[in-house]
Amino acid sequence: MCHACVMDSVKNKMLNRRGFLKATAALSTATAAATVVNSTPAMAAGHTQVADMTHTLGEDFPSYFGVQHLFIDQKFNYEEHKINLNELRVNEHTGTHMDAPLHFSADGQSVAEIPVENLVVPLAVVDIKQKASENADAQVTPDDLKAWIAKHGPLPENCCVAMNSGWDKHVKTDKFRNADGDNKMHFPGFHVEATNMLMEDANVTGIAVDTLSLDHGPSADFATHYAWLPTNRWGIECLANLDAVPATGATLVVGAPKIVGGTGGPSRIFTLM
Repeated sequence: MCHACVMDSVKNKMLNRRGFLKATAALSTATAAATVVNSTPAMAAGHTQVADMTHTLGEDFPSYFGVQHLFIDQKFNYEEHKINLNELRVNEHTGTHMDAPLHFSADGQSVAEIPVENLVVPLAVVDIKQKASENADAQVTPDDLKAWIAKHGPLPENCCVAMNSGWDKHVKTDKFRNADGDNKMHFPGFHVEATNMLMEDANVTGIAVDTLSLDHGPSADFATHYAWLPTNRWGIECLANLDAVPATGATLVVGAPKIVGGTGGPSRIFTLM
């Protein structure tokens, strides 16, 4: 057989094989997509809008302890090496981030052990901006939850309840930590009685705040953390852009890191509407 004929024969076999693989991949993708849609009721109706709920994280992002939590070391740059590559050293609880159950418990789920179906959930937003503007130590209380339910109906099954205090607008200023002369911070959070109500009277997967802590700033005992996280429920801190989403009807997607033994981690979080 001539050289050209051999090449044509090989080429035809490759093209036929490529076509077979494309068809197989397309069928697999379609099957997987159908499986995902059927197993995720929150997404069954589709969505038309996406809102980013994540602050951009840099080395100067404010931290709970008031010290730098992220360090970026560029190991390679494009001009010299034809690639860009950074090495990061980061505190798990920096920027918009997840609090895994292990953060405040002896044997709770690590961030890697949280079931993925618990990271795509309905979102319920409780607006306390008015009282937070009058009192930096404002908290989400059972009365706030009762008012939300009276207006919007029962909390969705397996939802995340997020506090919208309007505090995200302070993220580039000292008011985000809002520390006084004794270095005691003042910002809103969840009252432990509200978290107890969510555990006893509703099926809630997570809570979220637009501040540095699930507990309000002056808390000395972390009552909300200790009540909530050991039950294998998660929390999100430093959530952004809550004014862009409705009080109910959106789906929250939490892109938490999957790190062995992680107590949390910076997360890319968005909502589908």
